[in-house]
Amino acid sequence: MSHVIRRKFASFFFLFAIGVSLHRDTRAQEKLSHSSAVADPHITAALQRVSPQKIQDNVEKLVSFYTRSTLSAGDTNLAGVNHGIDAARIWILSQLESYSKDCGGCLDIETHSAVEPVGKRVPAPTKITDVYAVLKGSDPINSKRIVLVTGHYDSRNSDTLDAKGFAPGANDDASGTAVSLECARVLSQMKFPATIIFLAVAGEEQGLDGSRHFAEMARNKGWNIEAVLNNDIVGGDRSPEQDPSVVRVFSEGLPAAGTEKNWKRIRGLATESDSGSRELARYVDDIGRIYQTGVNPMLVFRVDRYLRGGDHESFNDQGFSAVRFTELREDFNHQHQSPRTENGIEYGDLPKYVNYNYVAAVARLNAAVLASLASAPASPTNVRILTKQLENDTTLAWDPSPGNLAASYEVLWRLTTSSNWEHVIEAGNSRRSTLNVSKDQAIFAVRTVDASGHPSLPVIPTPEP
Repeated sequence: MSHVIRRKFASFFFLFAIGVSLHRDTRAQEKLSHSSAVADPHITAALQRVSPQKIQDNVEKLVSFYTRSTLSAGDTNLAGVNHGIDAARIWILSQLESYSKDCGGCLDIETHSAVEPVGKRVPAPTKITDVYAVLKGSDPINSKRIVLVTGHYDSRNSDTLDAKGFAPGANDDASGTAVSLECARVLSQMKFPATIIFLAVAGEEQGLDGSRHFAEMARNKGWNIEAVLNNDIVGGDRSPEQDPSVVRVFSEGLPAAGTEKNWKRIRGLATESDSGSRELARYVDDIGRIYQTGVNPMLVFRVDRYLRGGDHESFNDQGFSAVRFTELREDFNHQHQSPRTENGIEYGDLPKYVNYNYVAAVARLNAAVLASLASAPASPTNVRILTKQLENDTTLAWDPSPGNLAASYEVLWRLTTSSNWEHVIEAGNSRRSTLNVSKDQAIFAVRTVDASGHPSLPVIPTPEP
């Protein structure tokens, strides 16, 4: 055999051996797909009831209050002409009450207030009031699980401290408030095992104050909030470079509420991209693919836009999983600007720049995620990778999902270089699964599925010696 032939034969044998090895390590992929979930016809029907016209009506009504500056709270002169944040709050409450009336009193309408002390953007002690409606879960056990959607109803113009000037805030953030309201209107016609909260917060423009007070209250009361969807600037500004088919979904990586010990473990396991918020973002992506709501989620693995922030971070700070929805391309002439025209350029966050079909698509995506999570069983508990022995296979074990909704379990995995889950393996009613995949180059998770196919949020395993 010549040297060239031997070399070719050796190369072929090497490639064949690699192929056999790869096949051996990944043979558990048989019968796998990116997702096993299917569309729920009841959720699909609910999404069809989302109305661009009702969203437009709500955005224009919020703009009609002239200013919704948090600093206008308590201004009786503004309230006397139906202007200011107090008038806006009263109207939001009336909307939620009307939705509750339509569903036979199914919503508990609440407010949460706190006085924000003097600060950089708060020149005098100011009362901040959040408004929310609770659609209590129908299952006694699972009703303790909460999913939440929010937007901020306050607004501002070029001067954050201007409490009286025109501050329409159509996109930032009447659009997000309209998403929360529309989700309330549509989903209140349904029943879910878990609880859904529809929230509108104030004080965002002053420093995320309203969401901070609300998240702290939820943590102090021991609320089990599994997911927070924050919608802020989801108006799809009608600028030429906007892509109305995409919405960005931001999520934190390293958990803000962690400890140094936890962060070291995360680093050691290479799960920096597997926080609860990151898994929620992947869930949004999965649900968006299943329900085709008219807008595609773009996952952005960053807590928020570069050096900027939003209300979901208040929930992150309290240890809750939370993500932010924002249009693809912001037009900064139409944000945080006093309405005016200079050098032929029109400034101001006005309703005419909002794409209401886009907001409706974002609302459908939010509603689909809320309904899917509220329908799903609780995630499995005590998920772990068994590491007592050195081996190339990976064995995962877990404890049952609480709440009696679980029909089966699924194992997810992806290569460490992949941003999203690549494989789903059915585990049936088992509490243990062994995969011919090395834990050295893969990330794993386990989730619960109910009898109708609603998946829970996945849980990343911890090592068990």
